Amino acid sequence: MFERIRSRLGRGSQQTGAAVAEGNIPRHVAIIMDGNGRWAKTRGLPRVAGHHSGMKTVKRITMAASELGVEYLTLYAFSTENWKRPKAEVEFLMKLPQEFLAIELDELIENNVQVRMMGYKEDLPDYTLDAVEQAVRRTAGNTGLVLNFALNYGSRKEMTDAVRMLCEDAAAGLIRPEEITEKHFEARLLSNGIPDPDLLIRTSGELRISNFMMWQLAYSELWFTDVYWPEFTEAHFHEAIGEYQRRTRRYGGL
Repeated sequence: MFERIRSRLGRGSQQTGAAVAEGNIPRHVAIIMDGNGRWAKTRGLPRVAGHHSGMKTVKRITMAASELGVEYLTLYAFSTENWKRPKAEVEFLMKLPQEFLAIELDELIENNVQVRMMGYKEDLPDYTLDAVEQAVRRTAGNTGLVLNFALNYGSRKEMTDAVRMLCEDAAAGLIRPEEITEKHFEARLLSNGIPDPDLLIRTSGELRISNFMMWQLAYSELWFTDVYWPEFTEAHFHEAIGEYQRRTRRYGGL
């Protein structure tokens, strides 16, 4: 099954075999930005060089999504499991939002992009959180693409916390257990207020979702490519959108 949805693009290819048609643009695209470290390794560079290069791809794909009319773009920037990585790499990753937003925020504002964050703030360094929250404040009035950074995010923790909150509400008599619906659960997720992704893209050849939006991805279309994230171009993004447009979404029906 996965081979049918894997991109036909070779690693590093700059070509695209699919044009984006008018209409049927996914409202919400989520991306697992994978392969920064391996991209660097193939060039004899430290892993952090791959992360820095990947930051430039964020800008390109954000603009490409905005131009196509995508309403929400969620980027998996740092997972709750990524704290297990070497300390120096984690510290570098924590500084990237600060650097990216210092360089790109004014242009994001000019392009009517609204920045949001989906994740657990309490574990983030002050300088990381300050940079993100400043961007959120300065772009709050923008009405274009919502650029949603999944930062210190983990789907299992998100769902466990949602269950805990529902249990607390039930214990307090605010809701009866038999009244709980999917909507009640979704309202307690970190993604509350954001529609489920229509399309998930993962780069670097890995075929898994890695604790990312597991509830929200229930009926998302999945698209995988061997291309490392620093090499992922607008052409690759268009390839993914074009493939999405050729599929029929049935949501369990016929």
